Amino acid sequence: MSTAVAAPPTLFAVLAFNPSNQLAVRRLGSKHGLAFSGTDLAMAVTRLASAFRHHSNPAEYYTTEAAGRSYRVCLVQVSGAPADAEIRFESLDALAAQPESLAPSLAAMLRDLEPHLVEIPYLHLGENDFIYKFRPAQERNTAIYAQDLAADGLYQSQLCAAIKALARQHERTAAAPVTLDFGPVRYVIPSHFGFCLGVKNAIERAYETLAENPGRRVFMLSELIHNPFVNEDLLRRGLRYLQTDKGVPYTLAGKPATGAPVAQPPDQESPLMYHDHGTSVAKAPATTAEVTLWDTLTPEDIVIIPAFGATDDDKRRLVRKGIAVCQYDATCMLVEKVWKAARAYSREGFTIIIHGKREHEETKATFSNTRRHGHAVIVRNLDEARQLAEIIASDDATVHARFYELFAGRHTPGFDVARHLQRVAVVNQTTLLMNETLAIIEHLRATYRAKYGDDTRVGGSSRRDTLCYATQVNQDALSRALGEPLDAAFVIGGRNSSNTYQLFRLCEQKLGANAFFIQSEASIRSRAEVEHYVYVGAGSGRTDIRPLWPREADLASPKKVLITGGASCPDGIIQQVITRINTFFPPASLRTAADVLHDLS
Repeated sequence: MSTAVAAPPTLFAVLAFNPSNQLAVRRLGSKHGLAFSGTDLAMAVTRLASAFRHHSNPAEYYTTEAAGRSYRVCLVQVSGAPADAEIRFESLDALAAQPESLAPSLAAMLRDLEPHLVEIPYLHLGENDFIYKFRPAQERNTAIYAQDLAADGLYQSQLCAAIKALARQHERTAAAPVTLDFGPVRYVIPSHFGFCLGVKNAIERAYETLAENPGRRVFMLSELIHNPFVNEDLLRRGLRYLQTDKGVPYTLAGKPATGAPVAQPPDQESPLMYHDHGTSVAKAPATTAEVTLWDTLTPEDIVIIPAFGATDDDKRRLVRKGIAVCQYDATCMLVEKVWKAARAYSREGFTIIIHGKREHEETKATFSNTRRHGHAVIVRNLDEARQLAEIIASDDATVHARFYELFAGRHTPGFDVARHLQRVAVVNQTTLLMNETLAIIEHLRATYRAKYGDDTRVGGSSRRDTLCYATQVNQDALSRALGEPLDAAFVIGGRNSSNTYQLFRLCEQKLGANAFFIQSEASIRSRAEVEHYVYVGAGSGRTDIRPLWPREADLASPKKVLITGGASCPDGIIQQVITRINTFFPPASLRTAADVLHDLS
């Protein structure tokens, strides 16, 4: 008579990571094994606490089968050096490079860890915590904007500072515009323009990191913000960029890698060049034909995540290399607010519709983050939302099939039109026009009302408003300024700045060809010609030469000119544009800046 053999009891294992996402392993001779395990969680945590005094609460993530035993695997973050001499930290890439040295249980756990890599840097944060909160005004590091003459010229403006002090009684509420009266030309400036808090946070983080780490290589995942002058100033100070804003990695020579896959339409050639400031670069494998900066990263390097956020794929690569992520994650908390809203909607059974540009870093990060929690699809504008609504309204399988053609590359894998469009919720790229997002929500509600008699199938209420208040108030302030009679409008910002383009769209609706999208004062060639940027779509565009005031007679009457800047436009550039336009008028006829400032005071 055979006797059944009882299965061995399930064990608990705790995988402990330091802030650089390196794993604590127990080194015994040439082998790497589990550092902390036990027959129950209490035993495993007791062993953990004996090695690390400070650690986050263990959270169970998955189970693993190894050598006939079942393990329940918990993840924690620890700080400080281990008290146990047998414990050492290794990057996941380093462990993967020597599989023969791994104990079977550790090898199995690392194999099954992959889906959870992106959560490791944030184990110490609660679900409702933000990665990087806005600093209050008294904690802002304003000194970084006046480090030297170059920074002073880029970031400082007495006129802009006076306007903000006069017009901004509330950061979230647009006020009446301010007029700068120089005599023959008067400038209408909205109450809100230029840097938002998310941009200020990211810029300060970058300059501070460079100053605090003079002996280390400091990288930005991609452009810090969509302003070439800010990015070039950081390059000059030693910062480097790992990839373009379209995700194409840079080579050691500072060029976009030619063999890299590009999911989105290629952008214009980036002006960002690689600078070697005397720091060492890890030697790449000799077999690599085109070595990228990604290939050379080591745990000693620093990589800053910009305000737009990062995709899960990019974060996983950084985690595997043992590079600190959370410490240098400058994701805007209003972008993260969108992620949290999408997660909450997904848990309630909604499919997420992301109103955004698929090629934009923020939308890519939002899509990547959202797909962890549920299904999602990206719509670019109201026209595409109407196409999606036609598919939702129909029960015809041939109409449903159009979804996969119209939204190819913009929906989550396994998307089923019949199931996943029963209930939807809208979130947005924070830099787009508020009215368009609201129009998309209302059109979808009308569609569900007509089909089901129920518009509650569309989420998107004020309690989870994902419109960035900084983007909104800049648009509101501009709308108030556009109510005045104007001869021209100049909207200043980077060519790939989405929020700047949305501001230009508002100006163009009012002023037509007298509205100009420019990058700096250099775009104003003369009083006759302006280099105006025309955004074509899909991350590309062209520069057109447009007339301003080609004839002497055009300057006969006082001109009224609106000037505003996108959320990534420094105040110094706005003042330089004013100075440039002033040169078109006789110096003797112009009032001085001191007189104009006196008016404001």
